[in-house]
Amino acid sequence: MASRINKLFAKLNQENLDGLIASSSANISYLTKYTSRESYFLVSEKANIYFTDSRYTEEAKDNLRNLAEIKKTNGSVFKIIAHTCLDLGLRRIGFEERCLAYAEYKKIKEELKKKAALIPTYGLIEELRQIKEPEEISKIKKAVQITASALEFIGKFILPGKRELEIVAELERFIRYQGATDSAFEIIVASGTNSSFAHHIPTKRKIKNDEPVLIDIGADYFGYKSDLTRVLSSGKISSLEKKIYHIVLEAKDRAIRKIKPAVSIKEVDAASRRYITQKGFGEFFGHNLGHGVGLEVHEEPNISSKNSNVIRPGMVFTIEPAIYLPGKFGIRIEDMVLVTTEGIEVLSGAVVK
Repeated sequence: MASRINKLFAKLNQENLDGLIASSSANISYLTKYTSRESYFLVSEKANIYFTDSRYTEEAKDNLRNLAEIKKTNGSVFKIIAHTCLDLGLRRIGFEERCLAYAEYKKIKEELKKKAALIPTYGLIEELRQIKEPEEISKIKKAVQITASALEFIGKFILPGKRELEIVAELERFIRYQGATDSAFEIIVASGTNSSFAHHIPTKRKIKNDEPVLIDIGADYFGYKSDLTRVLSSGKISSLEKKIYHIVLEAKDRAIRKIKPAVSIKEVDAASRRYITQKGFGEFFGHNLGHGVGLEVHEEPNISSKNSNVIRPGMVFTIEPAIYLPGKFGIRIEDMVLVTTEGIEVLSGAVVK
């Protein structure tokens, strides 16, 4: 825990900041290794202060002993945060511009009374979170294992007459019994033409004979997430569905074979997207190729054609090419990979070097 905060101190020094007000639950959880709920975390070399209300103070004291002082927020939390900053003598205080609401920013700024400046920051903690530690990888792997088991389990329920929402219920029940603390996101079950919607909201629609059923599911294992997508069938597969499936599968495999340390992220996206375009379906693949997964199901790095950053060991992200044919069906196949010093590990499959 202390090492994570020490790494953040180095970033604050680079930005000429005396401290940082963290308001993202995921970022606070990362820094403290404690599941943050309705809290704020002031990080500075003078003191680390965890602000929360009476519902969580005793629990926080037990979990953050020797790491942070706990301040119970009776009344305005923003007034308490501002006065704490002033009491510590902080003059340039960073805040997470994506996470702190404007109304909250205004309240803190007002209480500082021009004695200190609030400085917007972007991605200071998220940058640290991109490289997963062994403890994090272990939890992610467990989340993936639960999710893969759920996809194997659900096959027997993909039957004509079953409703999408029934399939969701079976999946949610299964992952809980397998040890998941929650689902990582709202599970997607999209049957027939609904599968052409990338993020379909499950309905009471009944599965029909001989149609694809796209399932996108993730498990939350003590804060760490997984995200896998498979397309199953309620019977026979049409020749067009088979053709599209194999194009998407090959596009995924081409991207995975491209992944290794020091390779540009946009090159990985291109390896997959170029193949789908060559096959004549480029216009039907509109979203990014993938995204980082960890404390959040969508986090850095963003796997897209616009990301020129290079891949580094310790990154965990998805590869999820797709083709969506409006009014017909959609095929998306999604795996998660862990980048190692030697190559990558496909977390739901084999090791690739």
